[in-house]
Amino acid sequence: MLGYNFSPRFKDLADQRFWRIAKTLHLLRVVDPVDDTYRRQMNRQLTVQESRHKLARDICHGKRGQIMQAYRTGQEDQLGALGLVLNAAVLWTTRYLDAAVAHLRENPPEGHQVLDEDVARLSPLRHANVNCLGRYSFRASQPAGGGLRPLRDPATADVDEGEGE
Repeated sequence: MLGYNFSPRFKDLADQRFWRIAKTLHLLRVVDPVDDTYRRQMNRQLTVQESRHKLARDICHGKRGQIMQAYRTGQEDQLGALGLVLNAAVLWTTRYLDAAVAHLRENPPEGHQVLDEDVARLSPLRHANVNCLGRYSFRASQPAGGGLRPLRDPATADVDEGEGE
């Protein structure tokens, strides 16, 4: 079937050696002291994944991050709902980040400018603005004009600070 002196065992051995070469090349690129672009690219991707997982853990059951349903009796639904809420939080943050950047570009603060390099590093996975605990009201209301709510003025006190519970 495989020909003279080419047994299945030889093929497995060749596959093992090939993957050892691939792993060695990967490790050499990671520890390269001269060019660290591969390592930076890998680290950037890991940071994005870790940020997404942290947001999902914080949203899932108010920072406890536990799936409480038994397998096949609701776990899929619970994970699907978590994915939907996670995507909604990222979309909401993305829209407001875009609005904030557009506002800063139109009205730059004194002595500062909005650089494209800085905008490229913004992440909608930051979630200090998302309240993961409490009760929520999902009324179908839209801000005046059908757009986004007005952005907060950084010179004024935070709206959430000082509120009684």
